Amino acid sequence: MKKCIVTVLGKDTVGIIAKVCTYLADNKINILDISQTIIQGYFNMMMIVDVTELDKDFKVVCDEMEKLGIEIGVNIRCQREDIFEKMHRL
Repeated sequence: MKKCIVTVLGKDTVGIIAKVCTYLADNKINILDISQTIIQGYFNMMMIVDVTELDKDFKVVCDEMEKLGIEIGVNIRCQREDIFEKMHRL
């Protein structure tokens, strides 16, 4: 299984989860775990997703998600799980 970490951060507005999850579903990306919170009007979400069935290049998906974030007023980042793990090791 190929996993990816997706983070979404920005001012809370209606439809953030719906738009992000629609993009994921449309691209055969399955959500394995999700954590979401709103703190004083700021939206924060972290997801672990399965990109095994992905038909596109991973870089293309990351670029499209970043563009989607700009369109909806949030910052969306995605990283491969192995790179995320290496970056956050002590």
